[in-house]
Amino acid sequence: MNHSTPEPKPVHLAVYDTFADWETGHTTAYLARAGREIRTVGPNREPVKTVGGVRIQPDLALDELRPEDSSLLILTGADLWDTGDDLAPFARKARAFLDAGVPVAAICGGTAGLAREGLLDDRAHTSAVSFYLAATGYKGGERYVDADAVTDGNLVTAGPTEPVAFAREVFGLLGVYEGEVLDAWYRLFHDSDPEAYAVLEKAGQ
Repeated sequence: MNHSTPEPKPVHLAVYDTFADWETGHTTAYLARAGREIRTVGPNREPVKTVGGVRIQPDLALDELRPEDSSLLILTGADLWDTGDDLAPFARKARAFLDAGVPVAAICGGTAGLAREGLLDDRAHTSAVSFYLAATGYKGGERYVDADAVTDGNLVTAGPTEPVAFAREVFGLLGVYEGEVLDAWYRLFHDSDPEAYAVLEKAGQ
Protein backbone atom coordinates (compact mmCIF):
# COMPACT_ATOMS: atom_id res chain seq x y z
CA MET A 1 0.00 0.00 0.00
CA ASN A 2 1.13 3.51 -0.76
CA HIS A 3 1.20 5.74 2.32
CA SER A 4 2.94 8.71 0.66
CA THR A 5 1.59 12.09 1.66
CA PRO A 6 -0.73 13.60 -0.95
CA GLU A 7 0.65 16.47 -3.01
CA PRO A 8 -0.22 19.78 -1.34
CA LYS A 9 -2.81 21.81 -3.22
CA PRO A 10 -1.50 24.77 -5.28
CA VAL A 11 -0.95 28.22 -3.84
CA HIS A 12 -2.93 30.86 -5.74
CA LEU A 13 -1.38 34.28 -6.36
CA ALA A 14 -3.88 36.99 -7.28
CA VAL A 15 -2.61 39.09 -10.20
CA TYR A 16 -4.13 42.26 -11.59
CA ASP A 17 -3.01 45.50 -13.24
CA THR A 18 -0.73 47.66 -11.00
CA PHE A 19 0.20 44.56 -8.93
CA ALA A 20 3.20 45.53 -6.73
CA ASP A 21 6.01 43.30 -8.02
CA TRP A 22 8.25 43.36 -4.92
CA GLU A 23 5.68 42.38 -2.32
CA THR A 24 5.34 38.63 -2.89
CA GLY A 25 8.62 37.67 -4.61
CA HIS A 26 10.18 36.06 -1.52
CA THR A 27 6.94 34.27 -0.72
CA THR A 28 6.30 32.69 -4.10
CA ALA A 29 9.95 31.93 -4.90
CA TYR A 30 10.57 30.02 -1.69
CA LEU A 31 7.19 28.28 -1.73
CA ALA A 32 8.09 27.06 -5.23
CA ARG A 33 11.54 25.96 -4.03
CA ALA A 34 9.81 24.00 -1.28
CA GLY A 35 7.84 22.14 -3.93
CA ARG A 36 4.61 24.14 -3.86
CA GLU A 37 2.91 24.82 -7.18
CA ILE A 38 2.12 28.52 -7.71
CA ARG A 39 -0.85 29.34 -9.93
CA THR A 40 -1.80 32.90 -10.89
CA VAL A 41 -5.43 34.00 -10.83
CA GLY A 42 -6.56 37.16 -12.62
CA PRO A 43 -9.87 39.02 -12.95
CA ASN A 44 -10.19 36.95 -16.15
CA ARG A 45 -7.66 35.13 -18.32
CA GLU A 46 -6.46 38.29 -20.07
CA PRO A 47 -2.83 39.31 -19.40
CA VAL A 48 -2.25 41.88 -16.65
CA LYS A 49 0.60 44.33 -16.21
CA THR A 50 2.40 44.86 -12.89
CA VAL A 51 3.40 48.28 -11.58
CA GLY A 52 6.90 47.41 -12.88
CA GLY A 53 5.56 46.84 -16.40
CA VAL A 54 5.88 43.02 -16.32
CA ARG A 55 3.15 41.20 -18.23
CA ILE A 56 1.60 38.18 -16.50
CA GLN A 57 -0.71 35.71 -18.20
CA PRO A 58 -3.06 34.38 -15.48
CA ASP A 59 -3.42 30.60 -15.19
CA LEU A 60 -7.08 30.94 -14.34
CA ALA A 61 -9.84 33.50 -13.85
CA LEU A 62 -11.13 34.46 -10.42
CA ASP A 63 -14.55 32.87 -10.98
CA GLU A 64 -12.83 29.53 -11.73
CA LEU A 65 -11.07 29.48 -8.35
CA ARG A 66 -12.58 27.31 -5.61
CA PRO A 67 -11.24 27.30 -2.03
CA GLU A 68 -11.27 23.49 -1.93
CA ASP A 69 -8.73 23.41 -4.79
CA SER A 70 -6.23 25.67 -3.02
CA SER A 71 -3.93 25.73 -0.01
CA LEU A 72 -3.61 29.54 0.11
CA LEU A 73 -4.80 32.73 -1.64
CA ILE A 74 -2.26 35.57 -1.74
CA LEU A 75 -3.57 39.11 -2.28
CA THR A 76 -0.82 41.50 -3.31
CA GLY A 77 -0.95 45.26 -3.11
CA ALA A 78 -1.90 47.25 -6.20
CA ASP A 79 -2.85 50.85 -6.93
CA LEU A 80 -6.25 49.54 -8.01
CA TRP A 81 -7.17 48.65 -4.42
CA ASP A 82 -7.29 52.37 -3.63
CA THR A 83 -8.84 53.79 -6.79
CA GLY A 84 -12.23 52.05 -6.89
CA ASP A 85 -13.98 48.72 -6.58
CA ASP A 86 -12.26 46.87 -9.44
CA LEU A 87 -10.60 44.41 -7.06
CA ALA A 88 -13.52 43.97 -4.62
CA PRO A 89 -14.29 40.53 -6.16
CA PHE A 90 -10.88 39.35 -4.91
CA ALA A 91 -11.80 40.40 -1.36
CA ARG A 92 -15.11 38.54 -1.70
CA LYS A 93 -13.16 35.46 -2.81
CA ALA A 94 -10.96 35.87 0.29
CA ARG A 95 -14.15 35.73 2.38
CA ALA A 96 -15.12 32.45 0.69
CA PHE A 97 -11.64 31.06 1.44
CA LEU A 98 -11.72 32.05 5.12
CA ASP A 99 -15.29 30.75 5.48
CA ALA A 100 -14.04 27.41 4.07
CA GLY A 101 -11.06 27.34 6.45
CA VAL A 102 -8.51 27.92 3.68
CA PRO A 103 -5.74 30.48 4.44
CA VAL A 104 -5.49 33.96 2.94
CA ALA A 105 -2.40 36.20 3.00
CA ALA A 106 -2.75 39.90 2.15
CA ILE A 107 -0.10 42.59 1.92
CA CYS A 108 -0.33 46.36 1.44
CA GLY A 109 -3.46 47.35 -0.51
CA GLY A 110 -4.78 43.81 -0.20
CA THR A 111 -5.32 44.52 3.50
CA ALA A 112 -7.50 47.53 2.64
CA GLY A 113 -9.56 45.29 0.38
CA LEU A 114 -10.09 42.88 3.26
CA ALA A 115 -10.96 45.78 5.58
CA ARG A 116 -13.65 47.02 3.19
CA GLU A 117 -15.04 43.48 2.97
CA GLY A 118 -15.34 43.40 6.81
CA LEU A 119 -12.79 40.60 7.18
CA LEU A 120 -10.55 42.53 9.61
CA ASP A 121 -13.29 43.65 11.99
CA ASP A 122 -12.75 40.69 14.33
CA ARG A 123 -9.23 39.49 13.45
CA ALA A 124 -5.85 40.79 14.61
CA HIS A 125 -4.13 42.38 11.61
CA THR A 126 -1.63 44.96 10.38
CA SER A 127 -1.03 47.06 7.26
CA ALA A 128 1.05 50.04 6.12
CA VAL A 129 -0.23 52.28 8.95
CA SER A 130 -3.39 52.21 11.03
CA PHE A 131 -4.90 55.33 9.44
CA TYR A 132 -4.59 53.78 5.96
CA LEU A 133 -7.09 51.11 7.04
CA ALA A 134 -9.11 53.58 9.11
CA ALA A 135 -9.83 55.44 5.86
CA THR A 136 -11.80 52.40 4.63
CA GLY A 137 -14.39 53.02 7.37
CA TYR A 138 -13.93 49.51 8.75
CA LYS A 139 -14.75 48.56 12.35
CA GLY A 140 -11.54 46.69 13.19
CA GLY A 141 -9.35 49.55 14.41
CA GLU A 142 -9.05 48.07 17.90
CA ARG A 143 -7.63 44.85 16.43
CA TYR A 144 -4.85 46.67 14.54
CA VAL A 145 -1.34 45.51 15.59
CA ASP A 146 1.71 47.68 14.99
CA ALA A 147 3.96 44.83 13.75
CA ASP A 148 5.84 43.84 10.59
CA ALA A 149 3.36 41.04 9.83
CA VAL A 150 0.53 39.37 11.77
CA THR A 151 -1.08 35.94 11.63
CA ASP A 152 -4.51 35.42 13.16
CA GLY A 153 -5.87 31.95 12.53
CA ASN A 154 -5.86 31.45 8.76
CA LEU A 155 -5.13 35.07 7.89
CA VAL A 156 -1.75 36.74 7.34
CA THR A 157 -1.45 40.53 6.88
CA ALA A 158 1.56 42.80 6.32
CA GLY A 159 2.46 46.28 5.13
CA PRO A 160 4.19 47.13 1.82
CA THR A 161 7.68 47.45 3.32
CA GLU A 162 7.64 43.98 4.87
CA PRO A 163 7.83 41.39 2.04
CA VAL A 164 10.28 39.25 4.05
CA ALA A 165 8.17 39.20 7.23
CA PHE A 166 5.12 38.47 5.06
CA ALA A 167 6.91 35.45 3.58
CA ARG A 168 7.98 34.30 7.06
CA GLU A 169 4.38 34.27 8.28
CA VAL A 170 3.16 32.39 5.19
CA PHE A 171 5.90 29.74 5.53
CA GLY A 172 5.03 29.29 9.21
CA LEU A 173 1.30 29.04 8.53
CA LEU A 174 1.77 26.43 5.80
CA GLY A 175 4.49 24.56 7.71
CA VAL A 176 6.98 25.04 4.84
CA TYR A 177 9.72 26.13 7.25
CA GLU A 178 9.52 25.84 11.02
CA GLY A 179 11.41 26.65 14.20
CA GLU A 180 15.05 27.64 13.85
CA VAL A 181 14.99 27.14 10.06
CA LEU A 182 12.16 29.66 9.69
CA ASP A 183 13.98 32.04 12.02
CA ALA A 184 17.24 31.61 10.08
CA TRP A 185 15.51 32.22 6.74
CA TYR A 186 14.13 35.51 8.09
CA ARG A 187 17.47 36.58 9.58
CA LEU A 188 19.25 35.86 6.29
CA PHE A 189 16.88 37.82 4.05
CA HIS A 190 15.87 40.56 6.48
CA ASP A 191 19.09 41.14 8.44
CA SER A 192 21.72 39.72 6.02
CA ASP A 193 22.92 37.59 8.95
CA PRO A 194 25.74 35.34 7.64
CA GLU A 195 25.30 32.87 10.52
CA ALA A 196 21.74 32.22 9.36
CA TYR A 197 23.05 30.88 6.06
CA ALA A 198 24.87 28.05 7.86
CA VAL A 199 21.63 27.00 9.59
CA LEU A 200 19.81 26.87 6.24
CA GLU A 201 22.66 24.97 4.60
CA LYS A 202 22.58 22.36 7.36
CA ALA A 203 18.80 22.07 7.18
CA GLY A 204 18.98 21.58 3.41
CA GLN A 205 21.31 18.58 3.65
